[in-house]
Amino acid sequence: MDKRVEIELGGRNLSMETGRMAKLADGAAVVQYGDTIVLVTAVASREVREDVDYLPLFVDYREKTYAAGKIPGGFFKREGRPSEKEVLTARLIDRPLRPLFPPGFRNEVQIMAIVLSADAENDPDILAIIGGSAALALSDIPMAKPVGAVRVGREGGKFILNPTHAQVEEGELDLVVAGSKDGINMVEGGARQLSEEVIQEALLFGHQAVRQIIGGIEQLVEAAGKRKRQFELFQVDEEIKSKVGEFVRERITEVINIADKKQREELRRTVEEETLTHFAEIYPDKESEIKAALEEIEKKEVRHRIIEGDKRVDGRTRSEIRPISCQVGMLPRTHGSAIFSRGQTQSLVVITLGTAHDEQILDQLTGESSKAFMLHYNFPPFSVGEIKPVRGPGRREIGHGALAERALRPLLPSNDKFPYTIRIVSDILESNGSSSMATVCGGSLSLMDAGVPIKAPVAGIAMGLVREGEKAVVLTDIAGLEDYFGDMDLKISGTRDGITAIQMDIKGEGVTPEILKEAFGEAKTARLTILDKMEEVIREPRPQISPLAPHIIVTRVPLDKVGTVIGPGGKTIRGIIEKTGAEIDIEDDGEITISAPDEEGVQKALKIIESLTAEAEIGKIYLGKVKKITDFGAFVEIFPGQEGLVHISQLADYHVKRVEDEVKVGEEILVKVIDIDPQGKIRLSRKAATLKGTGTREKRYEKKWRRLNE
Repeated sequence: MDKRVEIELGGRNLSMETGRMAKLADGAAVVQYGDTIVLVTAVASREVREDVDYLPLFVDYREKTYAAGKIPGGFFKREGRPSEKEVLTARLIDRPLRPLFPPGFRNEVQIMAIVLSADAENDPDILAIIGGSAALALSDIPMAKPVGAVRVGREGGKFILNPTHAQVEEGELDLVVAGSKDGINMVEGGARQLSEEVIQEALLFGHQAVRQIIGGIEQLVEAAGKRKRQFELFQVDEEIKSKVGEFVRERITEVINIADKKQREELRRTVEEETLTHFAEIYPDKESEIKAALEEIEKKEVRHRIIEGDKRVDGRTRSEIRPISCQVGMLPRTHGSAIFSRGQTQSLVVITLGTAHDEQILDQLTGESSKAFMLHYNFPPFSVGEIKPVRGPGRREIGHGALAERALRPLLPSNDKFPYTIRIVSDILESNGSSSMATVCGGSLSLMDAGVPIKAPVAGIAMGLVREGEKAVVLTDIAGLEDYFGDMDLKISGTRDGITAIQMDIKGEGVTPEILKEAFGEAKTARLTILDKMEEVIREPRPQISPLAPHIIVTRVPLDKVGTVIGPGGKTIRGIIEKTGAEIDIEDDGEITISAPDEEGVQKALKIIESLTAEAEIGKIYLGKVKKITDFGAFVEIFPGQEGLVHISQLADYHVKRVEDEVKVGEEILVKVIDIDPQGKIRLSRKAATLKGTGTREKRYEKKWRRLNE
């Protein structure tokens, strides 16, 4: 029997129901907001997965094209591999839910979200997070507490709850906030250089609505929830934990005293091998428990040093940033390049500038669109000293690339000022934490090196947290070990004037407003310090783009001239392209983009288009071609398709008996527009185009005019 709960949210109804669809799943929920509907299911295996030491949670989000009344493109006419949007949404679902499973849970869990209906206003991603939480809460799968999620926008200084697509596009904030009743545990979003105070207000505003959503989920669970199933949790025997601790504690202290990541990991491997060998006969077939005990001891030591000591694992103070180095323009054949290093994290970032033909075409539920700015993040295995097969980008690479792209996008020039397609590629060469923020810094440097007129440089920093009881320590610029054993990963990017992107993940309970305030303040100080370092290398965009980049000019012609430029069946524009080698794109509003490998090709094409669309002006001199001769004068073409009459009396500054004696068909002569009648007929004069008062004959002057105007 189906159950349904409705709550008012942002002036619209949010409904959650269960019992009507997917009844064989362990838990299922259908969430609707406007005409957008998402079905989310949760299923857990009955058996423990023995070959893993982590929670095997699989999250899939799929957008069915039928949801928007569309048929998939391509040959196969069915949905294929997940799009970037689907991958990013799956990550949004995973991140707030994963920390809420009980420690030691090793059964496989799969959460599937399917978009059943999509309107043009409400993004399904928020509904998918809510549905994932509701499906788990309704199921017999253990989870600490339900979570809710909302999107927060801002326009005109006021926050908007769950803004529409149009409001997000026009506004200055796009923030996804998720968490439990006790606090926020996941944030993802971008802003147009908003202050730390405004972002914190937005988080609190969003969390109020999150609590309201959780109340709705709890009502649904009370009406239709299942009793939680008993699962076997992985636990380390207390005796093993004690014995391993006695054997390894001094060696672990030695390990975490090493600041260099590679040396530390080598010693860590040695200590692990020694420990496993020592206990192999004492505790046979307990290798996984011994490893878990070793990791738990290491975690306690790392956290204890941070909480109780003045120095971190690598010897830094809590607010100290690792050494930074920047370099730009190292690659001679690229359009822009930079290497940004912070400690043992290094990103090589390269810019490529292209034309409108290089834009990415996106076929989404909201319709087809194009994308002129792309950032692609790559994480090769050598960056962490590992060997792995190199295949397509994974969820982590897509997620980190999207974060860095969001951080840089607000600073890019508008298309009318810089009509280029921009692709940024970040290859991580070394990684010891905060590689996505290194990508942001390197991306900003490479954009300036490429001559892209960005509004301001951008930098990013990753903040961490270690919390034990009532004591909490905020860490600036966390390294890999602090991220792994810590309680928070807060990434903030921005300029000197404000924040452009934020991402936060909390393990376990959410964070308090006081902790957030401290973290935001420390992050701003760090960001300004990093910007100082970056500006020592390059302070502003180079005045010119690389000579290797395509040259682009944007012009505009009257709407009634668009057909003239295109020509019958596209004949005219094809001729211009063949003659100049330029690429030409014409918009319906008369905007024309001309691009070519060199400046000469662009200018040549522009000159032809200007001649095709030019209008005659009274008093102006033109070089025209004689098209037809009559007894009373000559018809001269001054622009393609535009002719005027030179009366016989206007052919020369002396008496002309026969027109044929002065000009021939096909001959080029100088003429001056002396009148345009209301019907658009043009009267021309060759005589008036001579040098007045000099007595210079027309043909001699025409040669001089050509020489002066070449």
